[in-house]
Amino acid sequence: MLHNPLRLLSSVRFALLALSTTIFGGLQAQGVYTCIDSKGRRLTSDRPIVECLDREQHKLGNSGVVRQVVPPSYTAEERAKLEAQRRLEDEQRARVQEERRRERALLIRYPNQAVHDKERADALGQIDEVIGAVNKREQALMVQRKEIDVEMEFYQGDVSKAPNWLKRKIEDNEKQMIVQKRFLDEQAQEKQRINARFDEELAKLRQLWAAAGGRAPAR
Repeated sequence: MLHNPLRLLSSVRFALLALSTTIFGGLQAQGVYTCIDSKGRRLTSDRPIVECLDREQHKLGNSGVVRQVVPPSYTAEERAKLEAQRRLEDEQRARVQEERRRERALLIRYPNQAVHDKERADALGQIDEVIGAVNKREQALMVQRKEIDVEMEFYQGDVSKAPNWLKRKIEDNEKQMIVQKRFLDEQAQEKQRINARFDEELAKLRQLWAAAGGRAPAR
């Protein structure tokens, strides 16, 4: 009488083992989906997992190796928002990389303030040379104007009485004086732009030099 319940229990265990083996074998045949949901739980299923539609799911093969990565499922609007966010992140990364590239180039070009000061002085010196040439031309025009005024004394300073060649000479002198003054103003503005650019660079370089700790910039 004792053997019958034991045989029955063994039979039940064997049937359950066979059933679980069949089920597991079926899952292996079609693959197993696994993911970690928003609550941090690892979920497993024989089909895509609803709780993980907003994140990646891994489809495992018979050996447990990932056979496929199933991307998140989104609506058209959600995908558009996601793509816009990714583009924004890509642009931000590109800006950061470009800024770092410029910083490295700046350090290579100006390893110390003496080099930067010299380049500023050279740039301003070129402008000063141009201004000097313009000033000489302006002085020449002023001398020419005095000569014209002497000739105009014969006509009592009345331009209407002067011959056409003298009128043209007066007109040309006045136009040239206006051009030279405008050019001097432009050069003065250019000097301001140069100083502003070097001032901005110097402020940035001081930060970079301090961060580099006196080390030579990597090429």
